[in-house]
Amino acid sequence: MTAGASRVAVGLPVSLAGLLAYGALAVPLAFAALPMYVHVPKLYADTLGLSLGAVGAVLLAARLGDAVADPLLGLWSDRLQARRRLTLLALPMLALGMVGLLRPPAGAGLGWLAAMLVLAYAGYSLASVNYAAWGAEAGGDAGARTRLTAAREGCALAGVVLASALPELLATDQAQGLARLLWVFVPLLGVAAWLSIRFAPPPREPVAVSSGGGHFEQAITPLRDKPVRALMAVFALNGVAAAIPATLFLFFVADVLARERLSGLFLATYFVSGALILPAWVRLAARIGKVPAWFASMLLAVLAFGWAVTLGEGDVIAFLVICVMSGIALGADITFPPALLADLLARPARAAAGGVYFGWWNLVTKLNLALAAGVALPLLDWLGYRPGTRDEGALLTLAAVYALLPIALKCAAAALLWRLRKHVEPEGVS
Repeated sequence: MTAGASRVAVGLPVSLAGLLAYGALAVPLAFAALPMYVHVPKLYADTLGLSLGAVGAVLLAARLGDAVADPLLGLWSDRLQARRRLTLLALPMLALGMVGLLRPPAGAGLGWLAAMLVLAYAGYSLASVNYAAWGAEAGGDAGARTRLTAAREGCALAGVVLASALPELLATDQAQGLARLLWVFVPLLGVAAWLSIRFAPPPREPVAVSSGGGHFEQAITPLRDKPVRALMAVFALNGVAAAIPATLFLFFVADVLARERLSGLFLATYFVSGALILPAWVRLAARIGKVPAWFASMLLAVLAFGWAVTLGEGDVIAFLVICVMSGIALGADITFPPALLADLLARPARAAAGGVYFGWWNLVTKLNLALAAGVALPLLDWLGYRPGTRDEGALLTLAAVYALLPIALKCAAAALLWRLRKHVEPEGVS
């Protein structure tokens, strides 16, 4: 990528209306992600009677292909330098894929599932890569980039909460509830896209991209970039630490706390806490820097999960407090890493390459989720835990994997972040 992209937008201060308009599109994007990753396996196994193993194999293949495609989509996007147009181009693919996934025709099989997953994942990935790069390029300074990132991630939390609550409110049957979910999703996607395109601050004007070097060399540029590589290492380690308790959350609530019916309340408390704390994290980062603020959030998460391992049946109030504490830490986890990446991308040498950088970022995000499930679930099975058990030893094993393993990973991530802080957030970034 050329270093001739010397003009990085200076930009005017982003207004509250501009922040909300930019963040609006994150609501339907996050709204779509929840049923794609959570509800689709059960829908196709239960409603259509497909083999759970076959459904799992199709999902695994589609997700791995989706993750690998992200850097390539980012590279293509950088060459076109049309963030808003590419985001708009992706949205119809996402909408059609979601309709096909959540309203499968009678007799739909694995081929239908695979085709709709490819369509939905392609639309989602192309939109999210360009949408994230758009935010990085629209911010004229470090503060503006942090506010844009916080607006996007706060709105994404709102989308997750909405998508998690609506299916049960719209119908008692899962399949019907998911079908009716589309009545909300499709109009919401259209309205949010119009708001973002019409009122959000635009990305900077297109800059020249050098054609020097082959496609492969350009695609792996982020892996050769020491500050970005350092940030991605911390992000990956911290991401797995956060994804393990997310993967085991329902098991912990059902078996350790024995309060499965309160799962929705606990989730809502967690996500709402994360959304409400975002302005405070932004203000703290403006005072002490993003890295110290992110480091503090990791320590808070360690305290929360250290308490969680002591809980037992009926400890509802204590777990609600833990949900608030870990939700506060979540606010930092979803804001500071992409904001730090946006700061690094503000440097002229990286100015035209936001797509490929965020493509690798998306790949790491998806691998975090896959790795958490691939480590935590087999580990629990190997240690003798079975869902629904009342055996004290098995419950202690569940609590340990749910809380102690994330604590170890969080501590390692915090130590790595502090060691690499001068690379991740150089002095004088603006």
